[in-house]
Amino acid sequence: MSDVPGFTSEEFTHDGATRAVFRRGQGPAVVVMHEVPGITPQVAAFATRVADAGFSVYMPVMLGTPMRPISGGYILGSVASACISKEFRVLGANRSSPIIDWLRALARLAHERHGGPGVGAIGMCLTGNFALAMMLDSPTLAPVLSQPSLPFPVSKAAKSALHASPAEIAAAHEKIDKQGARILGLRFHGDPACPAERFQRLREEFGDGFEGIEIDPKHANPAGRNPPHSVVTNHLIDKEGEPTRAALDRVLSFYKEHLAPAA
Repeated sequence: MSDVPGFTSEEFTHDGATRAVFRRGQGPAVVVMHEVPGITPQVAAFATRVADAGFSVYMPVMLGTPMRPISGGYILGSVASACISKEFRVLGANRSSPIIDWLRALARLAHERHGGPGVGAIGMCLTGNFALAMMLDSPTLAPVLSQPSLPFPVSKAAKSALHASPAEIAAAHEKIDKQGARILGLRFHGDPACPAERFQRLREEFGDGFEGIEIDPKHANPAGRNPPHSVVTNHLIDKEGEPTRAALDRVLSFYKEHLAPAA
């Protein structure tokens, strides 16, 4: 297993499944779930920003090789791995992926270690809606859904589906109503992997409990692959005044509001 500079690594086992987890920082816990193809240098840079903002980052390896640079072949290979994996349900509309149980257990461990009102989480791309599903049976209070891409939008119904079961959606409502939880979503307009119908469904489902940030693709980093997709990683322009930087800053302030309100 490759190292991620600035992070320590450990193994976490739940229900017979063991995965490497990269750790950095102090403070309330945030589970960072990487996008396809894996923990790229851009994902590691984002996780570093979260840790340096005052949080304990837990970043599990679910696909790919840590710190391997992005390429077209690497992306296709990781998507193929997810499609055949028993841990991912890429077409699941009204149920989540089996790996969610492991991620919930990781969130519980992180909360036991670091305390606070709850745990933050961010999912990106294939893992985007995992943060929503983690609100059931775990202390996740501040989920961020960055370009949530499951289920694959292969039909009209799939475009508005949330890759979450009725029980998981009910748990999100309960935490919003009783614990002040909120859900933050990020996407680029016109992103075919994360269609507008999905954010509209989130608004209809959760009302004021959902905050959606949608960015004009003209503001995406041109160094990223087209079409613009990865708001806080590959297509981030890390400069004051840029909409993607504003989205990144909102993620950090969102965690501070819900996980460290005294600060």
